[in-house]
Amino acid sequence: MNSHIENWIRANAAFRKSSQSNEGNCVEVAKTEIIGVRNSNDPEGPLVFFTRAEWAAFADGMLAGDFDHIL
Repeated sequence: MNSHIENWIRANAAFRKSSQSNEGNCVEVAKTEIIGVRNSNDPEGPLVFFTRAEWAAFADGMLAGDFDHIL
């Protein structure tokens, strides 16, 4: 992972949790030039990030049901 990008996201991004989220295990997403994702219960823990194109492909796959068979 690129620590420069990770540090930039941590310093500049506003993470948001889904309005559908309860008190349980959730992820938070920060939408900047790079999309950052982290565990809401461990905001200082690991962070993964995606380009906007990667995030759009993931979201499109979710909406199309491409991941339904995983569960």
